[in-house]
Amino acid sequence: MATEIEFSFKALTDGARRHIRVFQVHQFLDRFAMGLTVAVVALALTDRGMDLFQISLLFGVYSLTTMAMELPFGGLADNIGRKPVFLAATVASLVSLTLFLSSSDFAVLALSFAFIGFGRALRSGTLDAWFVETFKAAAPDVDVQPALAKAQWANAMGLACGAISGGLLPDAFGSLGLRHGISIYDVSYAASFAVMVGVLIFTMVAIAEDPRPLNPGALRLSFANVPSVIAEAGLLALKHPTLSLLLAALALFLMATNPVEVIWPTYAKPMLDEGYANTFIGALTAIYFFAIALGASLSPHISRFFRRRHAVTLAGVFACLAALQVALAMQGGIAGFVGVFVLYSIALGASETPASSILHACVEDRQRSTMLSLRSLMQQLGGAAGLIMAGALAELYSTPMAWSVGAVFLLAAMALSLVLAKRLAAENG
Repeated sequence: MATEIEFSFKALTDGARRHIRVFQVHQFLDRFAMGLTVAVVALALTDRGMDLFQISLLFGVYSLTTMAMELPFGGLADNIGRKPVFLAATVASLVSLTLFLSSSDFAVLALSFAFIGFGRALRSGTLDAWFVETFKAAAPDVDVQPALAKAQWANAMGLACGAISGGLLPDAFGSLGLRHGISIYDVSYAASFAVMVGVLIFTMVAIAEDPRPLNPGALRLSFANVPSVIAEAGLLALKHPTLSLLLAALALFLMATNPVEVIWPTYAKPMLDEGYANTFIGALTAIYFFAIALGASLSPHISRFFRRRHAVTLAGVFACLAALQVALAMQGGIAGFVGVFVLYSIALGASETPASSILHACVEDRQRSTMLSLRSLMQQLGGAAGLIMAGALAELYSTPMAWSVGAVFLLAAMALSLVLAKRLAAENG
């Protein structure tokens, strides 16, 4: 791995600085649109008459659709370009929102969640790859990790601001929605639709990518080539021990942390007064995203503390997460829970860019989107396995027990990261 120049925003060319700012705005708007619904999705489904089992089935439809489409669409982005595929993802999101707003029928809602997964699969490995490739062309040999951190910060801030707005809109304008015969939570979904239209327009205008030859059979070939794509990506990972270790560590990381991210509201709510519990959880959801944004912004400083050894940084973050996850499981009062949860969220934010930096340094441009999709697929599989295991443990024993057992997977991820660090040190001489 070649030695990289330390990142300095002021020292970058005007084109490189503009590239970062454009992507930050884009990431903020895209995640703001998503955040508007994140805060109210469970409440909106309950308001439509869905029980908890039906809600879990709907999220299962989303996960299965995403995993089924992940690799084919990663290859499609490599073939026809990142921008066209992202535009298709935005259209899929608009279709999903339209279906959700149009019906309370379970089948229609399942189709809406399938389109969410469809859009998620299209998004994976598209503009992220475009951002890295264009940055590398504008700033050759410059460490990309701080640039990724800036994008991740905008991403998390968009989710945080969207979550706050999504929670406030039903209270502020829900009565207006009721007068027009719609759910109070549909106001947030309508706002998300409007912002997503803005994302579509911004992408068309502000994201510049050289057009690639249009192959009408690219989509068909992407699906037909899924076995070979999986084999190629898997073979690349197997031939490159760095990638194998990184993907395994990230899968273990999601096995441990995904159950915390999903289950925490059910654990925190009994600590709160019923009169304000939902409002408080909505506010804490926004704080969670703000804390992730803070962690992303701190990650370059943490990296410098570890002398820009990204695998060592990752191991340190995983160790902190393991300790914080056990501490979170031990909390019985809301004040202690919030304090530890905020620290936990900051550590989550700090974990993203070291892993991304290692991955991007190991693959060529022609394989970048496919490898990002493989990473996403591995993480989702790890997260799904962790949820199933944690759900069973929480049912048999308790949520704290499930989270504490999950911390063992973080320690395993830390161990793999340390092995990875030794390999990278040997490769760099």
